[in-house]
Amino acid sequence: MRIALATYHGISEQFDEDRLLAEALRGRGAEPSSLRWDDADADWQAFDLVVIRSTWDYTQRLEQYLTWTESVGERLRNAPALVRWNSDKRYLGDLAAAGVPVVPTRYVSPGGPLPALDGEIAVKPAISAGGRDTGRFSPPVHDEARRLIERIRGGGRTAMVQPYLESVDRDGETALVYIAGELAHVLRKRAVLAPDQVAPVRDDALGAAEAMYDPHLVRVSSAEDDEVELAQEVVDHLRRRFGAIPLITRVDTVRDGGGLPCVLELEAVEPHLYLTEAPATVERLADAIVSEAARK
Repeated sequence: MRIALATYHGISEQFDEDRLLAEALRGRGAEPSSLRWDDADADWQAFDLVVIRSTWDYTQRLEQYLTWTESVGERLRNAPALVRWNSDKRYLGDLAAAGVPVVPTRYVSPGGPLPALDGEIAVKPAISAGGRDTGRFSPPVHDEARRLIERIRGGGRTAMVQPYLESVDRDGETALVYIAGELAHVLRKRAVLAPDQVAPVRDDALGAAEAMYDPHLVRVSSAEDDEVELAQEVVDHLRRRFGAIPLITRVDTVRDGGGLPCVLELEAVEPHLYLTEAPATVERLADAIVSEAARK
C-alpha cells in the first residue's frame, strides 16, 4: 500500500509532523512518501492515497494548487471539491447561511466601497494562511486598517473585516481536531495578533506571522460541551455538503460577546494538527489513512 504525504519545499523541522505520521504508517505495513505537491516528476496516480499534510504555500499559487488537486482526483484527501471550497474564507458565509454560528464577517472586494469600521477589528485576506497580511486595529488606528484593506485589494484579493473578540485575549482559540469524523484532540491557541498593527512575518520559505513560530503558542487542552457541539455541527455540514466525511478537519472556535462559541476558521485543506502534542492522534490518523486506502 503506497501513501503519498503532500508537502512543500520549505518545511522546517519545527513544523514537520509528517515524519511522525510516516513512521506510524510504516508500522502498519504501508509505504509512505513525502513529496512536494508541485513536484513535476511525481506520479500521483501510482499511490493508493494522496494525503494533503503540509502544503502551506498553496495560497501563494492557488489556481496552480487547485489544478493539482483536480489532477490527483478521487485518491486525494481531503477531496478536491472540499479543498477548493475551503481555500477561500468566504466559506464562512456559506456556513452562516446554513445556520452555523460564525464570527461576523464582511467581505470587501476589489473595486467595492470601503465599509464603515466600528470598534476593534481584525483585517485579513479571504485567501490567506499563516497570518500573512493580517492585522488588529482599535478605532484610533482605523486608518491603518483601511490601508491594509487597500493593500489586499490592490493585489486583486478580497479583504475580510471581523470584530476582534475580547475572548481571544482572555481565553484564546479552541481548535478541535477531527479524524474521519471523530474528535481526536483539542488544542488551545493563544492570541496571535498584537494590538494596533499588521502582524510581522518572518523572512523565510514559509513567511508566516512571527507569532506562529512561538513553541508555546499552542497546547493540548479540552473543550466545553457547547464547543464540541458546534464543531460536530460543522463536520456534519461538510458530510451533507460534500457527500463524505473528511479525513482531516480542524474547527477553530472562539466565544462571542455573549459567551457563545462561534467558528473563527475551518481548516480542511492542510491543517497543522500539532501531532507532537497529541501522539495518540498520530496512530488514529494512520489507521484512518490505511482504512481509506484499502477501500480504494
